[in-house]
Amino acid sequence: MTRRFAGDTLLVATHNDGKLQEMAHLFEPHGVIVTGAKAFDLPEPIEDGTTFVENARIKAHAAAQATGLPALSDDSGIEIDALAGAPGVYTADWAETESGRDFVMAMQKTHDLLEVEQAPFPRTARFCCTLVLAWPDGHDEVFPGIMPGQVVWPMRGEQGHGYDPIFQPDGYDITFGEMDRWEKNRISHRADAFRKLIAGCFG
Repeated sequence: MTRRFAGDTLLVATHNDGKLQEMAHLFEPHGVIVTGAKAFDLPEPIEDGTTFVENARIKAHAAAQATGLPALSDDSGIEIDALAGAPGVYTADWAETESGRDFVMAMQKTHDLLEVEQAPFPRTARFCCTLVLAWPDGHDEVFPGIMPGQVVWPMRGEQGHGYDPIFQPDGYDITFGEMDRWEKNRISHRADAFRKLIAGCFG
């Protein structure tokens, strides 16, 4: 039996304004007030987990302990079958440079590795998202979501972020980078996890 959310304010443990806006939009029908980590001047904890759920737990519990509010966090990334599931939990790390994250570089690196491996087509992959809702008493609930698809080349589209321009979701002939933002939000790995979260803790 999952624990139900009680109260009206939920802290989303992110410093990303786009992700916070997306979450606020998703929670709007449920009468929940969403606030972010910046509002509490929270530091970003070190994400040293080796799985999506470990990293999401680190962020959610740190925020809940610091504020006394229930806190929701997600960790997400892309797993590519021909690369043995990489970059996976290290998706953002592949884009790190001395001057910030460069996802064009990361996508080029991904393509180059697939070429070296002579990976057959379709180059199957999935976006993964794990949502963790944590309470100040240490309890948490975990909700995983996935969006299966394939990695394509060249990059296509200016929408979205991260690896979206090279990911084509199953059932579509366009990439996440070419897809309307709200359509992507409706079908994405995060939407899959969010539906489970709502059914488990808010429905």
